[in-house]
Formats: sequence, C-alpha cells, structure tokens
Amino acid sequence: MVVVNVSEAKARLTELLQRAESGERVLIARRNEPIVELRLIASRPSVEPRPFGLCAGELQVPDDFDEPLPEDILRAFEG
Repeated sequence: MVVVNVSEAKARLTELLQRAESGERVLIARRNEPIVELRLIASRPSVEPRPFGLCAGELQVPDDFDEPLPEDILRAFEG
C-alpha cells in the first residue's frame, strides 16, 4: 500500500493510477490523515444483448388490440 499526500498525488497522478490499476491500494492523505483510497474497480462482465424474438410464439395479441375501448371502461379511466 502506498500513502501519498495531496500535492504529491497531483504531481504523480498518472503513476498512482497505473499502480492502482495493477491492483495496489493507494491512499491519499491530508496532514498525514488518509482521506481517499485509489483502487481498481472490478470490471463488469460483458452482457450479451438478448436475442431478437426471444419469446416468439409464446404471446398472442388479440385481433381487437388497437380498437377503441368500450364507453364504460373509458369512463372508469376518466373518472
């Protein structure tokens, strides 16, 4: 683990980032009191997109799906 003060961290930021990327913990301190830790963030596993048509044939859309709603149901929605 590396401990550096704020001004040193500003001057050596690239080096400190490389050390953190290689798995080393880097603490940045102010007046010898650690305030920030630089460390590698675990990368997310790549997520493959879902295949098109995943549920093909499992759902049925009724023929009247886009027909206007009956008056009683419209009144229930509109209050």
